[in-house]
Amino acid sequence: MCYLCLSFPLAGLILFHRSHFGVLSPGAMSNLPQSGELPVHAALMLLVPTLRPLFWSLLRLSICLTGMWDDAIEGFTSTRRVCSWDELLFMLQALLRIYIYITQGLFLFFLIAIFFHCRLSDVNLGRLVRGDAYDCLVSPTACAVLELLEDLDGKTVLLVGADGALGASLHCLLQRRGATTASCQWKSRELQNKLHHADVVVVGSTKPDDVPESWIKPGTTIINCSRDLLSGKHNYGQQNNHDTENAVCSLAVAMRMQNMVKNTERWIQSQQFRKWDLRCLKLQPLSPVPSDIEISRAQSPKAVDVLAKEIGLLTDEIEIYGQTKAKVRLSLLERLKDQPDGKYVLVAGITPTPLGEGKSTVTIGLVQALTAHLNINSFACLRQPSQGPTFGVKGGAAGGGYAQVIPMEEFNLHLTGDIHAITAANNLLAAAIDARILHEGTQSDKALYNRLVPVVNGVRGFSPIQFARLRRLGINKTDPGTLTEEEINKFVRLDIDPSTITWQRVVDTNDRFLRKITVGQANTEKGFVRQAQFDIAVASEIMAILALTNSLEDMKERLGKMVVANDKKGEPVTAEDLGTPVFVHAGPFANIAHGNSSVLADKIALKLVGEKGFVVTEAGFGADIGMEKFFNIKCRASGLVPSVVVLVATVRALKMHGGGPNVTAGAPLKKEYTEENLQLVADGCCNLQKQIQITQLFGVPVVVALNVFKTDSPAEVDLVCEIAKRSGAFDAVPCNHWSDGGRGAVKLAQAVEKAANQKNSFKYLYSLELPIVEKIRIIAQKVYGAQDIELSPAAQSQIDRYTRQGFGNLPICMAKTHLSISHQPERKGVPTGFILPISDVRASIGAGFIYPLVGTMSTMPGLPTRPCFYDIDLDPVTEQVKGLF
Repeated sequence: MCYLCLSFPLAGLILFHRSHFGVLSPGAMSNLPQSGELPVHAALMLLVPTLRPLFWSLLRLSICLTGMWDDAIEGFTSTRRVCSWDELLFMLQALLRIYIYITQGLFLFFLIAIFFHCRLSDVNLGRLVRGDAYDCLVSPTACAVLELLEDLDGKTVLLVGADGALGASLHCLLQRRGATTASCQWKSRELQNKLHHADVVVVGSTKPDDVPESWIKPGTTIINCSRDLLSGKHNYGQQNNHDTENAVCSLAVAMRMQNMVKNTERWIQSQQFRKWDLRCLKLQPLSPVPSDIEISRAQSPKAVDVLAKEIGLLTDEIEIYGQTKAKVRLSLLERLKDQPDGKYVLVAGITPTPLGEGKSTVTIGLVQALTAHLNINSFACLRQPSQGPTFGVKGGAAGGGYAQVIPMEEFNLHLTGDIHAITAANNLLAAAIDARILHEGTQSDKALYNRLVPVVNGVRGFSPIQFARLRRLGINKTDPGTLTEEEINKFVRLDIDPSTITWQRVVDTNDRFLRKITVGQANTEKGFVRQAQFDIAVASEIMAILALTNSLEDMKERLGKMVVANDKKGEPVTAEDLGTPVFVHAGPFANIAHGNSSVLADKIALKLVGEKGFVVTEAGFGADIGMEKFFNIKCRASGLVPSVVVLVATVRALKMHGGGPNVTAGAPLKKEYTEENLQLVADGCCNLQKQIQITQLFGVPVVVALNVFKTDSPAEVDLVCEIAKRSGAFDAVPCNHWSDGGRGAVKLAQAVEKAANQKNSFKYLYSLELPIVEKIRIIAQKVYGAQDIELSPAAQSQIDRYTRQGFGNLPICMAKTHLSISHQPERKGVPTGFILPISDVRASIGAGFIYPLVGTMSTMPGLPTRPCFYDIDLDPVTEQVKGLF
C-alpha cells in the first residue's frame, strides 16, 4: 500500500507534465531556475488529479454518514435496523480512498517543495562557472538544449537574447563541449553577420518582426527557448521547428525531474555518514620551538561552523560559542544510530613526574598524524581543563608545542563554562541540604507541609519531583488534602543526620585552607553549626555523572540517585528527596575521580569518524589509575571497548623511576636528566614494564609512545623501545609531535592502525557481584602490586552501610596518589610487599561507583610556593593574556 500511495502521485505528476506543459513554453520553464518559483497555475494544476477525487469521496462519505445519522436517530425510537453491511462497507471504502488521496496530496506538496528548491541559485551558478559541474544543479532548459545537440566540436553557437542564468549556463556548458560561443541581442548591429556565420542559434527571447529569415544561413540549427515558442506569432520557417520546440519543452521537464532526484540524493547523503571533506590547515614548525602560546596565536584557527560542515555535522546539530567553539546536540546520535562505530583508542601512561609526561600532547599529535598525514577520519576526545592545576603546578591541558588545541586560552580558561555550571549545581545542592536541616529544626510538620506544597491560585498540588518522593515513600496519593498526619510527617521530614553528610561544597581552585571549614556560624542560622569541607569542582559527583552518562534521561536519573547523607534511621537521603534541580562537559580528575572524558563525546565521535576512522581519548595519570578506571568504570557505563591502548613514556620519568633525583615543579632539572645515562633508563623501565603488564590484564594490545625530549639521546630512545617490545608491547615508537606536529607522530599512527586490527580479547578485572572489600583487594594486588589491604574502622563501617543499603554491586574508583603505583608518593619504580591503607570509603551512587580513599589522599589540592599564575598577566593594549604557558 505504501508503494502504491507513493507511485500513484509520481505517475500522476509525470502524466501531468506530459499533458499540461505543452501549453507552457520552455521559456517559462527556463524562468524557473532564474526566479526559483513554479507558476501558481501550474502548481494548482498539479494538485487537480488528487483534489478532484478527494472532493467527491468526501461528498459521498458525508451523504452516507448523514443518512446513517438519521437512521441512528430513528433507531432510538423504533426497532428498525440502523444500517446495512453494504453501507458499512461503502463507508470503509470511502475512508480508505480519502486516506489514499490525502497521502497523494501530501506527497505532491513535497514534490512541489523540492521543485521550488531545485533552482539554479547563485551558488550553483558560481560552481558551474568555476568548473564544479558535478557539484551543482544546472538549469534544466540549458541541459535540454545540450541534449538536443550532438557533435559541437569546432562549431559556432550564437545565443540571441539569452540573458541571466540561462545565458551564463549555456556559455559554460557549450564551451566545455568544444563549441565557440557568442552572444548578442536582437537590436545588435552585428546580428546579421553573426547569424550568417553561426552553425547553431539558440533563441532566448521573442524575435522581432524586422529580423528576416534570410539572415540565417541554410542548414543552421535553431533551438527556441523563448517564452512565446508555442504562441504561433513567430515562425522561422523551419519545417521541424514545432517538433524541436516540443522536444525542448519535454526535455526541460525531464531535466528538472533529474535535478529533483539529484537534490534528494544529496539530502539523503547529508543525513548519512560520509567521508570527511576536511581541509587541514598548513603547519610550518619553527626551530627552536616557540612557546605554546606563541604557537597557538601564530596559527589562525578555522571557523567552527566551517569545520562542522567539513566533518559531516548538520547546521541544526551544533550550538556555536564564539568563532572557535561549539557544542554538538545529541540528535546526531539518533541520525547516525545505524552507522558502525570507528576504532577506539585509549592513551594512558607510566607513573608520571610532577611535570607530566605529555599524554595530551601525544593524543593530539596522534590524531594530527592520522588525519592530516594518513588521511583517516579521527577525533581526539579530551577532558576540560580545571582551573586548579591550570593556575597551580601542572598548567593547562591543551597539549603543547605543535601538538596542541587552539586557541589554547579559550580551551584552558572556562571553555564553554561547564565546570562553572557544575560548581553552581553542586553548591546549590549543598545549600539545600543545610537549609533543609535548618527548616526542619525550626518548623512544625504542618508549617513545613504548607510551605513545601503551597496553595497557588486556590489550588494545592504536588510537583513532579514531589511525586517521585511520594512513590519512594509508598504513598500512592495525588491529592495533597488526602494525606494523613503520619504521611505528612514522612513526606516533610528528611531527618538528615548531619554527621553523615557526604555532599561537600566545591570550587575550581586549589585552596588548601578550605579542606576543613565550619558552616552555620551566623546568628541567623540559629546554632545549626557543623564542620564541612570544600572539594575541587572536578571531583564533584556531578562531574562524574556528566562524564559517564549515555543520554539526558540517563543523566537525570543518575542525578536523582545521588546520595547526599543518611537519615537518623540509617537510610540514604538522595538529591531527589530534596527536589534540587541540577543540570549541567566533562573533566574529572583521575586521582580523586574516574579521570576520563565524556561517554557522550566518545559516542558522538565514533559515529562521525565512520567505521574506518579513529577516536583517541585520554585517561588521566598512569595506567594504574586512569586506565584501570577507564576499563572498569567507563567501559561498563558506555558499553564501548577500546581497540588499542597507547602507553606514553618519557626518558625523564624512567630515569626518575630508575633512582634519579626528585623532579620538582619550578626547579631546574638535575644533570642526570639532561645527560645520557643508559643505566638509569634501564633501571627505570621496570615501571614501564609494570604498566604494560597492567594493560595486558584487560586483553587489549598496547603500543608504547616514547615522547622524545631534546635532551634524550638516540641510544636512550632505542633502549626504551627495545625493552618495551621485549615486555609485550605490540610496538614501541619514538614521537616528535611536540616539535614537528602530526608529521612527528606518523610512525605512531601507523603502529596504532596495525594494532587496532589485531585480535582483541577484552575483559574486566573483576565481577561486580563480588563484595566491595574483595574488589578493592583485587585492584590493590593485581594492579598496584600490594600484599594486602588494611581498612580503617571508619572505612569498614561505611562498607557495611553501603552493602546494607544495596550498593555493594557498584564498581570501585580508587582515590590514590598519582606519583607512585603505591600509596606513598616517594616510592618510585615498582614498589612491592606493602599494605594498602584504606582510610575512608565514600559512594557516588548517581555516578555509579564506590570510591575508597587511600592513605591521606585529599580531595582539595593546594597551591605550590610559586604557582603558575605568577607568570600570567593581561596586556591592556592588545587585550591578550600573557605568560599563559
